[in-house]
Amino acid sequence: MAVEFGLLGTIEARVDGRLVDVGHIRQRSVLAALLTDATRTVPVDELVDRVWGDRVPQRGKETLYGYMSRLRRALRPAGEVRIVRRPGGYVLEVDPATVDMHRFRGLVAQARTAGDEQAAAMMRQALGLWRGEPFATVDTPWFHDLRQALERERFSAELEGTDLRLRSGLHGELLPELTTRHAEHPLDERLGGQLMLALSRSGRPAEALTCYQGIRRRLAEELGIDPGAPLRQLHQRILSGDPALALPDPTPNADLAPRGVRSMPTPRQLPARFGLFTGREQQLAELDKALDSPDEPGGTVVISAIGGSGGIGKTRLALHWAYERLDRFPDGQLYVDLRGFDTSGEPVAPAVVVRGFLDALGVESGAVPLDLQAQSGLYRSLVQERRMLIVLDNAADAEQAAALLPGGAGCVVLVTSRRRLVGLASAHGARLVTLDVLSHPEARELLVRHLGQDRTAAEPDAVAALLEHCGGLPLAISIVGARAAVHPDFPLAVLAEELKDESARLDALDAGDLTADVRAAFTVSYRALTAGAAEVFRHLGLASGPEIGQAAIVSLVARPVSAVRAALRELENAHLVQQPVPGRYRLHDLVRLYAAERAREESAGSGDEALLRLVDFYLHTACAAAALLDPHRDRIRLVTAMPGVTPQEPADHGAALDWFTTEYGVLRSTIDMAAAARFDRQSWQLAWAMETFFDYRGHWHDWVTSQRIALKAAERIGNRSWRAAAHRSLASVHTQMGLPDGHHHFRQALDLYRELGDLVSQAHTHRGFGWLCDQQGRRRDALDHAQQALALYQRTGHLAGQAKALNNVGWLHITLSEHRAALEYCAQAVDLNQKIGDRHGEAGAWDSLGYAHHHLAEYTAALDCYRRALELDRGFGDRYGETEILNHLGDTHLAAGDPEQAGLAWRQALNTAEEIGHPAAEELWSKLGGLSQAGPARRGSD
Repeated sequence: MAVEFGLLGTIEARVDGRLVDVGHIRQRSVLAALLTDATRTVPVDELVDRVWGDRVPQRGKETLYGYMSRLRRALRPAGEVRIVRRPGGYVLEVDPATVDMHRFRGLVAQARTAGDEQAAAMMRQALGLWRGEPFATVDTPWFHDLRQALERERFSAELEGTDLRLRSGLHGELLPELTTRHAEHPLDERLGGQLMLALSRSGRPAEALTCYQGIRRRLAEELGIDPGAPLRQLHQRILSGDPALALPDPTPNADLAPRGVRSMPTPRQLPARFGLFTGREQQLAELDKALDSPDEPGGTVVISAIGGSGGIGKTRLALHWAYERLDRFPDGQLYVDLRGFDTSGEPVAPAVVVRGFLDALGVESGAVPLDLQAQSGLYRSLVQERRMLIVLDNAADAEQAAALLPGGAGCVVLVTSRRRLVGLASAHGARLVTLDVLSHPEARELLVRHLGQDRTAAEPDAVAALLEHCGGLPLAISIVGARAAVHPDFPLAVLAEELKDESARLDALDAGDLTADVRAAFTVSYRALTAGAAEVFRHLGLASGPEIGQAAIVSLVARPVSAVRAALRELENAHLVQQPVPGRYRLHDLVRLYAAERAREESAGSGDEALLRLVDFYLHTACAAAALLDPHRDRIRLVTAMPGVTPQEPADHGAALDWFTTEYGVLRSTIDMAAAARFDRQSWQLAWAMETFFDYRGHWHDWVTSQRIALKAAERIGNRSWRAAAHRSLASVHTQMGLPDGHHHFRQALDLYRELGDLVSQAHTHRGFGWLCDQQGRRRDALDHAQQALALYQRTGHLAGQAKALNNVGWLHITLSEHRAALEYCAQAVDLNQKIGDRHGEAGAWDSLGYAHHHLAEYTAALDCYRRALELDRGFGDRYGETEILNHLGDTHLAAGDPEQAGLAWRQALNTAEEIGHPAAEELWSKLGGLSQAGPARRGSD
């Protein structure tokens, strides 16, 4: 079954030559958006942007999902072609060779490395794939930009195809075509030169000179410039009747040096190897694999592109690998520093590099062609079938490196760059080798090799601090080693103390030379960014936390999603940010310090506003998520978010729980950051929004820390209600952890609420007091507080509070062996929770009801209650409550004579208890140890 997809014209799909109906234009544009990135996951937001641009319908994503379903049905006849939902987006599983756009690009790339005859055939085949305007009638900005890019690629391919035909002596048949195209593009000097050369070779030099004058005049009138050097040189050669303009001689035998080459020398251009190298075993193995197992043995040059941030060790890796394998390249090694990120000037032009390579390969100056394309052709001819290594160091981008790739299978090319050279991979089959920071053992080994085993062993704490501050960055470690070596008698602790200060750490990582300065290494990458990417980079330096999501970045910079997405792609390609999972970004600690430094120096005055936007994003999203975790919790009133902030709205309870789980580390650090910046209102409210999640997941210590921050914020603001709420929250978590300060904080909260006349909050506090007394074994006092809470809830009509208080009263009756009374209260709690739809509260009430039945020896009823409670509780992700219920479930199974099921329940409870630090862990170990049939308890068993 032959499947073909067409994008270079109208969007179409064919199976065995027959058109497949893939729907109306908008649905076809969805197919096209997936086909352009065949086999790669395209995020949903990006698909929406591609298909609708700024005209997204009200239910854009739902409409997109409908299109996906219809496209799946339409593509069923295409066999293995599938649209698959992946985390973060959709991927079209299809062979890229079935898509004319990818086939066009692949043929053009292959033609550029092939001999003239084969290349000409490939170019004709590639250009023959075009049926008209790409993505015809699709009108969104993304498709418009891609359409223009493809038209430029087509034009470039036509120019290259014309060069091939000119070298083959087809100037006569080219004249009509070149004349027409020159009229359409009168300012294109390369096209004009091709027409001049064809005219000259056709015996019409006067017309060629007239053509040149026309080009020169139009350039002057419309652009105010003169023709470039290649066109001027061609003009002079036609004027002088240069015989070399005639058709070139037939290609000489491959075993003879080309005319004008002295003797085919063996170049040895590699720079001196670095003295210290450690680690990188995986990357060295990847390079070896590329060398030994090329994808197309005997037919493709082997290319490996080493990418990574400044100071990560790209050149060091390339040269170390090269020197260890010199015997594999008996015909020599070519090396060039392309200066892609050199602060002192522009990147080296490929033409300049080719000229230098020709010198190294023994070409006499008089034999070097004037035409730049001809020089490139001569270079490729000379290295054809030679077993050589070509190192292209510090490339600015894929385009600069691609212009220097040889043809044939004998050569191996190593390219290093601070950018990810995806273009080399897609067009030329390069293997991308990305360098990250050194692992801790590798980093330690490198520092030991700088300082010696004795010195590092003498100060283990200082060494650990130095390695932590360097973050595994090889350049930073080498600078630390160099600075320490200057003063061999100084304690390493002195240098470690200097690096401890974040505000001066980058100053400390400067050995007095641009090549040994971490800040300078980052500056080179930063200056190469576009303005939009640089702005996003600076703002990322302001953010706290180990990583940050794209949605948060949009609010941080107050820019459209599409602009932020483009900036992040650029930053990731420049290795200034990493994307460990789709939509999540992180910076190396030293890069973060540099970004913050740039923000302070270049964005003075706007930093506080940006931080407030970020805090607002987390605050409003956290409150929306918290409302889904516990819909019956009393709300707080939020101030409208700042302009530019676009909070997220989790769809349901599961999405809210997932959001808190993903953002947990960031939220903790955001509370700290807000407090440090004296954003007191926001820090209090964010700590409040986190309480339910803390409780569900058993993050007791973080709960305590956040509420201490909240209490100080409330005291600075002077808000007594917020002070009381922080005291009550601290009392709850202290009681949860079995700590002694719970009573103090409940008393503080109750006194404040009484001063304020807040009856509902007094009820909340009495209920908490009852729990505390229960934990202390003071059952009657606990029941008294629970009954006071119930009375206040009933007085104020607070149904959710009444349901909880009924359950508390029922539970306390159980502890007082008043089980029949307990059944009545707990049953009322179940009914009221069901009435108001509080499924979490209902789970707790079923647990209490099961406990009462258990103590009445009604084990079947108890088991039924616990199973209901467990099913409800697991739906909420409340791991603390799940542990309690499983513990009770195990007790009932044992009492009912089923120790095997008891052990299973207790082991499940123990696993969770140990993960979250539940105080029942030791009790569960004791129970498991006492099970004679279960054998000895084993930690971690399930």
